[in-house]
Amino acid sequence: MSANPAAKKNSTFAASTGSQSFQRADSLFSAGQYGAAFPFYRAQVWQKRRVSPSLLLKMAYAQQQLGHYPAALLYLSLAQARQPRVRTWRQMAAVAARHRLVGYPATWQQELRVQAQRYYYPALQILLGGAVVGAIWLLWRRGPRGAWLGYAAYVALLGAYLHWLRPTPVGLVAHSGAALMAGPSAGAAWLSTAALGDRLLVLGRQDIWCRVEWQRKVAFVRASDLLVVE
Repeated sequence: MSANPAAKKNSTFAASTGSQSFQRADSLFSAGQYGAAFPFYRAQVWQKRRVSPSLLLKMAYAQQQLGHYPAALLYLSLAQARQPRVRTWRQMAAVAARHRLVGYPATWQQELRVQAQRYYYPALQILLGGAVVGAIWLLWRRGPRGAWLGYAAYVALLGAYLHWLRPTPVGLVAHSGAALMAGPSAGAAWLSTAALGDRLLVLGRQDIWCRVEWQRKVAFVRASDLLVVE
């Protein structure tokens, strides 16, 4: 049965309209009219769910040029989560340094970690494939004890890879003056106050609280005060 001609025509018209809107937004962006271009980009991401790292980077740049650094950091973080790049991380660290924010280390160790995250999933697929092939070979050939010990070491390496290099959700502080507490309660000891745009590693959640890493310690912040990026 052939498709409905009217529905097909409407779909083609919507795609054409969307393409024209995007081209207009790109023209405005190229002309430096970031305030006019941004609503078109925002509609693509939050309404039409058409997201790409390049689009998120454009949105970040537009917000930075408009002086909205928290929004710039949000879109940079979203782009980084989708496609880890050292260059993107350096942009984030530069913006954070200008506004004295925490959670954006500009170190070679962090850049090495970003590179590892970039290849995390392809490498994980290879390692898991190697584990499966190794197990089948050992069972089929009834491998000697030494071969099984080598396989156990391989599995331990795979476990370490999963534990140390897995992507960790991060939270960007969305409200100025967000309180960091020692426990998941308003009556817990107050530790510090986070600044708008601070970046915290999210370790888990308890009710309305997020458990985060702060200065290499565990702290708690209200979930409503964070924008979690995974």
